[in-house]
Parts: sequence; C-alpha cells; structure tokens
Amino acid sequence: MTQQAGLPLNNRSTGNYILSITIIGIFFFIFGFVTWLNSVLIPFLKITCEKNNFESYFVTFAFYISYFVMAIPSAFVLRKTGFKNGMSLGLILMAVGALIFIPAAYSRIYGLFLTGLFVQGTGLAVLQTASNPYVTILGPLESAAKRISIMGICNKIAGVISPLILGAIVLKGMDKYDKTILASMNELQRMTVLNDLAGRIILPYIIMAVVLVILAILLRFSALPDIDTDQEDASTLAANSSRNSVFQFPQLVLGVIAIFVYVGVEVIAVDTIINYGKSQGFSFELARYFASYTLAAMVLGYIIGIIAIPKYLKQERALMFSAVAGIVFGILAMISAPLHFQTTISVVLPGVSMMLPFDLSVFFIALLGLANAIMWPAIWPLAIDGLGRFTKIGSSLLIMAIAGGATLPLLYGLMVDLINPQTAYGIIIPCYLFIFYYAYSGHKIRSWK
Repeated sequence: MTQQAGLPLNNRSTGNYILSITIIGIFFFIFGFVTWLNSVLIPFLKITCEKNNFESYFVTFAFYISYFVMAIPSAFVLRKTGFKNGMSLGLILMAVGALIFIPAAYSRIYGLFLTGLFVQGTGLAVLQTASNPYVTILGPLESAAKRISIMGICNKIAGVISPLILGAIVLKGMDKYDKTILASMNELQRMTVLNDLAGRIILPYIIMAVVLVILAILLRFSALPDIDTDQEDASTLAANSSRNSVFQFPQLVLGVIAIFVYVGVEVIAVDTIINYGKSQGFSFELARYFASYTLAAMVLGYIIGIIAIPKYLKQERALMFSAVAGIVFGILAMISAPLHFQTTISVVLPGVSMMLPFDLSVFFIALLGLANAIMWPAIWPLAIDGLGRFTKIGSSLLIMAIAGGATLPLLYGLMVDLINPQTAYGIIIPCYLFIFYYAYSGHKIRSWK
C-alpha cells in the first residue's frame, strides 16, 4: 500500500493504525537501547583500551558518524527494498555490528570496537531514515510532534534501562583499575586484568545480536504497510514545481543545522555524565546511574510534550522554551561548583529499596534531558514541512545531521583534557542559541530570496 506524503495513513482502520504505531514504537525502543549504551562503553573502553578523554569519545564519533556517511545511501536502499524490507536489513546490520564486539573484546583492539559501533550506526541509519518520516506521515502535521514524542518515550525508556543493565555487568568493580593502579602492575598482570575486563562485554553483545536477528525475521513477515513519500498533493506539487533541489528549502537546510547541534548537546548530556560523575568523586557503580537520570528527564519531557502539543502549545513555541531551558540548565551546571555536595536519596520501589547518588551539578546536566526531550519531535516536522517529493532526501539529510553526536562530544572530550570537565559544558550554549533562532524565525523561511 502507498500513501501520499503529508496525508494521514490511519484512514485505513484503527486496528491497522495501532499495529503500525506499535511496530514503529518497538523500533524506537531498539534505537534507544542500543544508542544509549555508549554512555557505559565510553568509560569502559577508556580503561580497557587505555585511552584518554579525547580518545574515549571516539566511541560516539564512530557511532554517530555512520549516520552522516550512510543516510543518503539508506534513502536509495529504501527505494529499492521498500520501508519494511529496508528496516529488516537495518536490524541485520545492527546484529553484525554487535558480533564484531566479540573479536574486538578478545583482541582489545580499539579500532575494532569502533568498527562494530560504526556498523551498528549504519543499521540504525537505515531504520531511522525509514521510521521517522513514517511516524510524521501517520497523521496530521500539527500533531506530528505528539506522535514522535510517543516514539521518543519508547526510545528513552529503553535508554534508562540499557546503561543500568550494561553498567551493572561491565563497570562493576572497575574503580580499582584506574591508571595509577594499572601502572603499578607488571606487564603480565596488567594484560591479564585488561583482558578479563574486556571479556565482560562479549555475552551482552551476543544476546543483542540474537535478539536483533529474531526481530528482523518477525518484521519481514509483519503486517506493517509500506508508504510512498514521493507523491505530493496538488497544492504541494504546485508550490514545488519550480524547485529542482532539496537545498532550495531554507526550512530544511536550517533544520539540518538545528538537528546537528541538538543531537550534539543531547549526546553530551547523556554520554559524558558518567565520566563527569567519576571526576566529581563518585565510583563507577554509582555514576552509572547518571545517564539514566538524563534519560528519565527526557521521558518526563516527552510526556509533557504529548499533553501540551498542540492543544496548549504550538511545537515551534515549545521548541523555543526548550532552547531557553537548555541555556539556563547549561549555565547552572557550569557554575554550580560553589554549591557542590554529595549525598544519596532512597527510592522505594514495590518491594525494593534503592539508594541513588545525587550531586547538584550532575542534577543540572541531567535536566538537560528535560530541555532536549521535544527538540527532535519539534524540529523534524518543521524541517520537512512542504517538501513533497523531496521528503525522502530531506529526511536523509536530517538523519545525516545526527553526526552532531559524533563531533560535539569529541570536542567536549578535547576541552576536558585541556580545561576541566565542568567548564567544557560551555560548548552547549551556542548550540541552544541556534535552536532558539530556528524555533523563533528560521523555520518560517521558505525562500533564500
């Protein structure tokens, strides 16, 4: 079945609509589970492969640069295979990337770990290129941010869970293996310890590969329909008749930049916070919770977005408020040193009592998750609005912009080595300023003239 871009897909039946939403929601859960494991992999590989801060953030670079490299090819793959078969291929590629971690762990070759991450990112690029426009087109444009927010909750709930699971496995007891202690060992002892640490990653990634292959098979035989974003309604076709390049749409070009800086600050807020917590005196076993704090704040932000958009708040205004919140929380995270303290709070779950670490500057970094939550859901529909037959290539460019998660964290890591972990968060402020500009006026520009 094909579907005109910008027209609701849910006119087929309520049951099929719910099924489509559910299947795409599962994919967004997978995105989150795999993507936010990087917050644990960074400190883990930093120790296991003996890297400094700058080098350790090549974890995010290898993962997110794949979106830049593969987004355009992904669009061509989807044209040949269709959305459903293309997403199955994406899942298989992610499984291959997970399996690369096995020889990487046995050899402790950092470049091999990065290769596995790049392949996983490639699979995700295919999945994201297909699923994001799919969600946008499932219903009216004005409620697109709400639908993407629902997908975001699936993504971030997985992100809350995944660092806790992997962190409990690979970061347990790693505080006793810092550079000073490792340097005091003889070569044989050091190699034995590091090889044992690296081996911790093998079983989780074998399980991940098996699950991804099973999901790929199930998707191949699912009832998820295909869509055709190359079609246009009459008004959009007339408006775009004089345009022969996707770069003739300012709302898209500026949206690509907005996505680039947004993903950069989002990845910084999640993937740097464990290392930052360690720099503030927390053990790895406590600091592993911090990435989940940021992602839990994002879940809260998505829930607010679902309730408020578009009933109480237009998505562009919500984006403006989010940018301002990001600036405020970023500044507070940078200046909170005089108010720094460490304590624990008890969270009682049904039958479970859990002690969670707390720190003021970590708190403000985690609140960046609240500020970032609805940025993707708001920027995406504003950027592809009115693209018509250019929707697929426009979506691919937006996916390429996820490379902001490759470059900005790497810059943060360099600043940590040159200055300090807290002041380095200053790089997020100009990013939020540009997002504010896009929300305020950039998305309204329809011509470069």
